[in-house]
Amino acid sequence: MRWALVKVCLAVTAMVVIAFAVPLGLVIREMASDRAFSDAERQAAMIAPALSITTDREELTRAVLSTEPGDRGRLAVHVPAPEKTADGTEGEALDIGTRRASPKDVATVRKAGRASITEVTDGFALLQPTALSTGDIAVVEVFVPEGEVSNGVATAWLILAGVGVALIVGSVAVADRLGVRMVQPAQRLAGAAQDLGEGRLGTRVPEEGPTELRSAAVAFNSMADQVVQLLANERELAADLSHRLRTPLTVLRLNAASLGEGPAADQTRAAVEQLEHEVDTIIRTAREQRPQTQGIQTGAGAGCDASEVIRERMGFWSALAEDEGREVRLAGVDRTVRIPVARPELAAALDALLGNVFRHTPEGTAFAVDVHHSGDAVIVLVSDAGPGITDPEAALARGTTNPGTVGSTGLGLDIVRRVAESTGGDLRIGRSVLGGTEVRIWIGLHGTSPDRGRRGHGRRVARRFGRRRPKEPRTTAGPATSGPS
Repeated sequence: MRWALVKVCLAVTAMVVIAFAVPLGLVIREMASDRAFSDAERQAAMIAPALSITTDREELTRAVLSTEPGDRGRLAVHVPAPEKTADGTEGEALDIGTRRASPKDVATVRKAGRASITEVTDGFALLQPTALSTGDIAVVEVFVPEGEVSNGVATAWLILAGVGVALIVGSVAVADRLGVRMVQPAQRLAGAAQDLGEGRLGTRVPEEGPTELRSAAVAFNSMADQVVQLLANERELAADLSHRLRTPLTVLRLNAASLGEGPAADQTRAAVEQLEHEVDTIIRTAREQRPQTQGIQTGAGAGCDASEVIRERMGFWSALAEDEGREVRLAGVDRTVRIPVARPELAAALDALLGNVFRHTPEGTAFAVDVHHSGDAVIVLVSDAGPGITDPEAALARGTTNPGTVGSTGLGLDIVRRVAESTGGDLRIGRSVLGGTEVRIWIGLHGTSPDRGRRGHGRRVARRFGRRRPKEPRTTAGPATSGPS
């Protein structure tokens, strides 16, 4: 494309140069010729006064030699012989100066009575008729060398040729630069498309160059971002779905622990542990491979009744809590609370938090779920009376496993955080007044975070427990240190 543009520009410029330079060169040659013959006419007119006064040879010879062309041998005067002299004899024709034109040409000019230019050896001869006092016609001959006729023409042609070459070179250089300006963005776009096809998803194209190529670069970058986002969502879904399997796995593990001793019980517990290991591997693999994404995609118009979803999930976990002797309190779900979160996403977030309570606190540890509606936000608090989280900031970091925690992938709290941030809210971890961990989910109803100065709400949960210490656990279902999964 680049060389094609250069060739086209070269051909067009050459045609333009030829179209203008050739006629201009011809005009310059004609101007030089006209200038030379005009000077010859002026020189011929210098001898006319002498011819109008006398036809004496000596006088005319002195007059011819007194002029510059006569002195240089370029001027001649041809006076015809008079028909009869005063004594009745015929006169003699006079030829003064260096003669170059033929007698025939001189006679033709004398007979026609108008100037003529004839070609002679090494140049041209201007024949100018001049009337004598006797009524006869004399002819003044001025020799014009060939060099004077073409004087300056070669220089002018060289100048025109130089200007033409300069124009051609300049146009080729400009065309080359324009070609580079057009070709390089196109080459970058083609290379980026090839890189993206080979799996290098971070490839982007600089948005520069002509308008059309700049628009193509913008479209390519947008497409690449969409591809990355789609892959991220796909891997996010794989990780989230795998994490949701941990909820029934927790139930299986706890049930397997109560099977007692025997080969069947040992095989069941080993199978549950192997399944948990495989699920954790899937979660970690998906988390390591996917790029970071922003928020959670809930879809246009997605939403649910938070109270209904919380009641449903608490009904599921209450059976397991009863088996482990855990006291459960639920508040704030007696009326409909619509939130802009899809039902499966809210259920997954609650299962992640409640699963953490069962996995990382001893049996018999009490917990509570409290829902508060404040007009522009919904606050969900999940509190427990366990040992708490040693480093809340590290627990909130994406992919951070709490030190000393077994079987934690760091993805559970991230699921909850993304649900909150998708609505303009956030997630906080603090110390519960029950003595353990308090996880506060701020869900914005209008895309804005609620007022975070209302810190006394979580304390109302403690009053429902009478600020009593949780009873001692019967068995230890997890490590002593609470940590999020």
